[in-house]
Amino acid sequence: MTTTPIVPELPDTKGLQRLDTAHYLHPFTDHAALAQKGARVMVRGDGIYLWDSDGRKALDAMSGLWCVNVGYGRRSITEAVARQMDTLPFYNSFFNTTTIPAVQLAAKLAKIAPAGFNHVFFTGSGSEANDTNVRMVRRYWDLAGQPERTVIISRHNAYHGSTMAGASLGGMSGMHVQGGLPIPGIVHIEQPHYADYGAGMTPEEFGIHAAGWLEERIRELGPDKVAAFIGEPVQGAGGVIIPPATYWPEIRRICDKYDVLLIADEVITGFGRLGTWFASDLYGMRPDLITFAKGVTSGYVPLGGVLVGDRVADVLIKGGDFNHGFTYSGHPVACVAALENIRILEEEGLVDRVANDTGPYLQQRFASLAAHPLVGMADSLGFVAGLTLVRRKAANVHQQVKFDPALGAGMLCRAHMFENGVIMRAVGDRMIIAPPLVMTRDQVDEMIQKIRFCLDLTLADVMERGWLS
Repeated sequence: MTTTPIVPELPDTKGLQRLDTAHYLHPFTDHAALAQKGARVMVRGDGIYLWDSDGRKALDAMSGLWCVNVGYGRRSITEAVARQMDTLPFYNSFFNTTTIPAVQLAAKLAKIAPAGFNHVFFTGSGSEANDTNVRMVRRYWDLAGQPERTVIISRHNAYHGSTMAGASLGGMSGMHVQGGLPIPGIVHIEQPHYADYGAGMTPEEFGIHAAGWLEERIRELGPDKVAAFIGEPVQGAGGVIIPPATYWPEIRRICDKYDVLLIADEVITGFGRLGTWFASDLYGMRPDLITFAKGVTSGYVPLGGVLVGDRVADVLIKGGDFNHGFTYSGHPVACVAALENIRILEEEGLVDRVANDTGPYLQQRFASLAAHPLVGMADSLGFVAGLTLVRRKAANVHQQVKFDPALGAGMLCRAHMFENGVIMRAVGDRMIIAPPLVMTRDQVDEMIQKIRFCLDLTLADVMERGWLS
């Protein structure tokens, strides 16, 4: 890890903010509101820390956007990228051609993937990868002599990208109301959120119950119409929703019973975040397709793709042309970045470290936040974690009193986090983290201390506003 000194003359923040307001349309942003305060201009990263254009340092507890697994400032990745750009900055994978980095990465991914995955389809992002899944499963069933199997089942509050198909697969109502989504042939069941839907059941009982919603929907639609079920092993953007241990084995049983393909969206959970290379193995999912992106390059260069299980790959390969792909499928520079990123994960033992050392330590320390007066529950798995802000605590999570969503308690808390040197995301009143996998125990302590301090500031703020009465 290298450390670059802060540039003595800091950039012109106000000028950059004016240009940003004038020209840059940000993702998922209220631009009128952003224009009033101005965007925070990030200029440098090192390890788990970021600095903005005003010289303020922040602990990045979100790994950028769930992706900077090996931390910022990895010179070996930038050097590998530079060498490839000097040698062959780009060539496509059309016209019966390939490149050395794409071949090497495909072989490497097959080696670290769960058993039965020997082929890879490359894309530029997780959204494109999930669009690919829609095309791929429908093509599979067409070749298998069942072209009527076109419906894909997903879950409410899931996130699978923001392209037309990706956003349709996701279950975010705020996305669906813009653009007439979901597109035809995609339906949703409820998410396995124990705190919201598990009253009167143990978590184990609820896991079986929630998986049963899939079987109900398959029967309702007709098994001969259902092509696949897609799910994140742990829902990320929905608020770090960790399912009961019984959920995924039961989902797998149901998919086997009705011969439905299972897609594991591992854009967030892949490449060590839960202490395994892929969470599919952790949960015993045995999927047919695995979506990946983010952690494959630690975000240094955009890259995504689909790990294609042998069952699907064998049929596609024998079926002639698969008329789908992208200019940047298997981009050599992105593939080189991924290869070096995976080398770092392996040689530094980061996946094992999350599984056996820092992950359990983070779980222990994060759980201590549940004692705070504002926190109704705090749970984690590997290097993802979330806590729920509540107006009134109770020993039973189903009897806690939530804040009125219109108050925006989560956004208030997030503002205190950002102003006090820790980047933590708000999903409604659920505060979530996904730190870089290089985080040490001492840095876990530092992060928890900062979070607790900001929770105290939030508590004082909500009391002054009268939100607890």
